[in-house]
Amino acid sequence: MPREIVPFSEAQPKGSIVINTTERRLYYILGDGKALRYAVGVGKEGLEWSGRDTISSKRDWPDWRPPAEMRSREASKGRLLPAHVAGGPNNPLGARALYIGNTLYRVHGTNQPWTVGKANSSGCIRMTNEDVIDLYDRVKIGAQIIVRH
Repeated sequence: MPREIVPFSEAQPKGSIVINTTERRLYYILGDGKALRYAVGVGKEGLEWSGRDTISSKRDWPDWRPPAEMRSREASKGRLLPAHVAGGPNNPLGARALYIGNTLYRVHGTNQPWTVGKANSSGCIRMTNEDVIDLYDRVKIGAQIIVRH
């Protein structure tokens, strides 16, 4: 689904992000009753979350350090995750990452674009690299982010 400008009647500050995990859509609030809508991948069943926070930092081609809980969960399924993957095209976080408060969650790109639109992450919000670069260039550190089901 290509990103597009859509009507958005909910009263949220311009520059905020609202994610509807049920729709698998992210809305970047433009103001004047409009938002830029993107397709996203969301947390798989049992790993989804919701809440309100702020964007605490942004990174180009971020390194990935899977949390111990994720490494343990995947190891129990016979899949060994590395402790660290340097940023670049083979990194699961893709081209950009927006860090959510002090959580382990991010809005990030992916090196597996076919997973966008599905519920298959460990809780992070996944976008195509093209879309996450577009969003990254718009969002300011400190912007409000709301994730809801």
